[in-house]
Amino acid sequence: MKQQSFENHSRYVPGFHVVTSLLIISALLISIILLVHDGIHHTTVFYFLVSLSLALLFYYVRSFANGNQDRIIRAEENFRFFRLTGKTLDNQLTVKQLVALRFADDAELEDLVNLTIQQNFTPGQIKQKIKIWRPDHARI
Repeated sequence: MKQQSFENHSRYVPGFHVVTSLLIISALLISIILLVHDGIHHTTVFYFLVSLSLALLFYYVRSFANGNQDRIIRAEENFRFFRLTGKTLDNQLTVKQLVALRFADDAELEDLVNLTIQQNFTPGQIKQKIKIWRPDHARI
């Protein structure tokens, strides 16, 4: 597997992120056009509702999965920080900051956590500060 770094750590699944989203958006747009052009008929309303349902499903499937991954990362990083320092992570850290901190090697984690709290780093700033990248190939 390719060495992970700041430049290439994002996971991108073209079949989901492009093809599926474009198909759903197209179906929704076509159903809206049919609804406007043909008026309110039971078939056009049905097409619109199905397309809208698919769009909502697409959105919520992704957001529920991300929310679950965020909870897991929070627990893992809190345990890792405790294992390394004997202290729990500061509650000031946001989930997005913790998600970024997971890429930091054990040797630099405590200092980077302290800097993040002091300077309120964004996730992008945190990732750029990491010297030894700890890959995470599981998150999509």
